[in-house]
Amino acid sequence: MTTETYNLVTVSAGVSDPSSTRLLADRATQRAVAILESRGHSVTVSSIDLRELLPELPQALSSQLMGPRFTQAIERLQAADGIIAAAPVYKAAASGLLTSFLQVLDNDLLIGKPVILAATAGTARHALVVDGEMRALFAYLRALPVPTGLFASTEDWTDKALGTRIDRAATELAILVESGFARKVRDDSWARYQHEYGSAGGTELGIDLDSDMMRLATGGSLRDGSHEPFDLRDS
Repeated sequence: MTTETYNLVTVSAGVSDPSSTRLLADRATQRAVAILESRGHSVTVSSIDLRELLPELPQALSSQLMGPRFTQAIERLQAADGIIAAAPVYKAAASGLLTSFLQVLDNDLLIGKPVILAATAGTARHALVVDGEMRALFAYLRALPVPTGLFASTEDWTDKALGTRIDRAATELAILVESGFARKVRDDSWARYQHEYGSAGGTELGIDLDSDMMRLATGGSLRDGSHEPFDLRDS
């Protein structure tokens, strides 16, 4: 087996200190690290504590202008081989801090990246938020959530079943990270996605600047040397 160095990024939307949301994310991250290291790989871990981004959030949402902490968070996600995303649940919905953060991200940033989805709440009534809401959010961003979602209510912390689910989710993440799926998608299928101009750091569009349309748009001439307009319906 080839030894690789992988980058894991923990994203936590917990606002308290200490935070049960951060605790759940850290447990999943530590288990994923242990599994990857047991397979002979090196792992680096970085964390994004979304509460630290709160001062920069209004500007990012209203104008897409990123402050230094937002920029650093995006750079970490761009370099991530795997992500562990955790949020508290309020009134049957994932924290607005997490959803607002995701709304600011480029749609191309997380394509193909494996993600463990995790949520915490005071009652098991919120258990479906992971699969009913968070999975849909990350699917829209074309990330690759692992099959096992993690949810912990107050009574789950003393239940051995939580540890079993964490182990299962971490194993799924490790396998997907090892597969290099996100990198292979970008290498082999990037042009097949519908990208937005300006997303993914300018790597999202392969514009043919030598096409007749682009040559005319930039004040040049057609390949036959003429400047005659042409019918776009025939191009």
